[in-house]
Amino acid sequence: VAVDHASLSVEKGGYLAILGRNGSGKSTLAKMINLLEVPDKGKLSVFELEADKDENFWKIRSHCGMVFQNPDNQIVGTTVEEDVAFGPENLSVPLPELAQRVEKALGYVGLLEKAEKQPSSLSGGQKQKLAIAGVLAMEPQLLILDESTSMLDPKARDEFLHLVRRMRQDKKITVIHITHDMHEAYLAERVIVLEKGKMRLMGTPSEVFSQVETIRSLGLELPKWADLLYEVASLCNVTTEQSDFTSEETAVKKICEIVKTKKADPEKRKETPVREVSDQVVLRVSNLSHRYEKNEKNALSNVSFDVRKGEIVTVIGHSGSGKTTLISHLNGILRPLEGSVEVWNEEEKKYLSTDKNKEIKQIRRHVGLLFQYPEYQLFEETVEKDIQFGPKKMGYDEETCKRLCKESLPLVGLTEDILKRSPFELSGGQKRRVAFAGILAMDPDVLILDEPAAGLDPAGQKEIFGYIETLRERGKSIVLVSHDMDEAARIADRVLVLKKGEQAFFGKPKDLFSEGSDYISMRLDRPCLMHTLHELKKELPYVDEVLFDVKEAAQSVVYGNDGEVGI
Repeated sequence: VAVDHASLSVEKGGYLAILGRNGSGKSTLAKMINLLEVPDKGKLSVFELEADKDENFWKIRSHCGMVFQNPDNQIVGTTVEEDVAFGPENLSVPLPELAQRVEKALGYVGLLEKAEKQPSSLSGGQKQKLAIAGVLAMEPQLLILDESTSMLDPKARDEFLHLVRRMRQDKKITVIHITHDMHEAYLAERVIVLEKGKMRLMGTPSEVFSQVETIRSLGLELPKWADLLYEVASLCNVTTEQSDFTSEETAVKKICEIVKTKKADPEKRKETPVREVSDQVVLRVSNLSHRYEKNEKNALSNVSFDVRKGEIVTVIGHSGSGKTTLISHLNGILRPLEGSVEVWNEEEKKYLSTDKNKEIKQIRRHVGLLFQYPEYQLFEETVEKDIQFGPKKMGYDEETCKRLCKESLPLVGLTEDILKRSPFELSGGQKRRVAFAGILAMDPDVLILDEPAAGLDPAGQKEIFGYIETLRERGKSIVLVSHDMDEAARIADRVLVLKKGEQAFFGKPKDLFSEGSDYISMRLDRPCLMHTLHELKKELPYVDEVLFDVKEAAQSVVYGNDGEVGI
């Protein structure tokens, strides 16, 4: 049962956030509200129109607009203005009103100058704005967002959420927001949490997130500021209240109160381990430039960096900054216009170059590439065949392929009983792990991962990043593309920032976000945890605000940096 005995109501003009793990029934519930799915039992009313009556079908549809996770899945027009016109045209909106609605909607989202452009020429953030414009032109009373921000970079996400807030204020639209981002959930007036189709929690954000252990048992996480509050309280043996979780401001106030009035438990103090990274460079990029068409501007210009053995390098930057173009060069899918990409071959003790055709196959043995949403790349009839496909293409014999397949499974949390199943009957999270195993089975020295946790719930994201850290401990090198600034900074040994195809920064995360750094001009958001620490530093001057791990930050806040317990 996808949705099981769910009962809820949303007031007109209200804002409801729906949370839950992948497969918990969130999207099914949203699709029933919009009549994309029909309930088997129970009663559903939308704006007092009963959903089981045929005469109400189009009335309900005309009141509801839905924006999906991937805007490419709902773009149908050959031009931007045609795409916006599609919805109201199907609602039989006459001319000239149709043209007026299209122009007004495009102006509202800031895409009027793109009206005659092809949707394919837009960035990811612009495509999501186009989807909103298409909904706006239908003049709905209810806006349903199904993980609509998960594919956007931080700036595009903030712009999108600002647009939603404007729509609520200007047009009094009701919003139902499905999300895996706990900070987004705090924008809502009410939150519900689903587990296996059943409603487990319902209330205001503070009522829901103050139940910390329950939230974590449901595979969800807290916003960073709430997580820090809970960790600080735990170190000082203090019990938190619901009111402490009302906002980041109340959490900061409570943390300061705890630190100034309570004695910390000295036995809970822990030293942060220092990671050592090898000096061996396994991937070297020098002065790399690329453009797709002769008369076009370079997609990449003069990018240089290296990756060492057992190191994680995260690549960050806004949509269209050149991240995908860059990683497509790292195993020879694209060849450099200028510059070079070299991969270390340990057996021959020399570097291989992607501009030499005869070395490409060898390079792909050493460099594994996993694109965003890799589950779409699964195609074989069984999981076993899919995982073994890569090793077989590399020329390994049958026994070696089987061994590599079985060795890859525990690295991604899978067991051998899954091997004979069809990959298409698996859950989304299982498909992601199978695709990951298919790359690991090729036993590469370097893994290139493009948003490997995108679209996963917090527990799934935690698992994926856990696998990545395990691989690093085993000596694998990782190049990780991510939009999640908190995770990118926490997990990275070094960070590469791209801006409009150019290298804006390459170095340690702490240097990127330290005082004096110009990360704002790079269109980067400060990690959420850093924002909270910055606010705490105003009251607790000793606090190190350039930290990316919640537990490490809690230690800094409670114990300080001078070895003394408490303040």
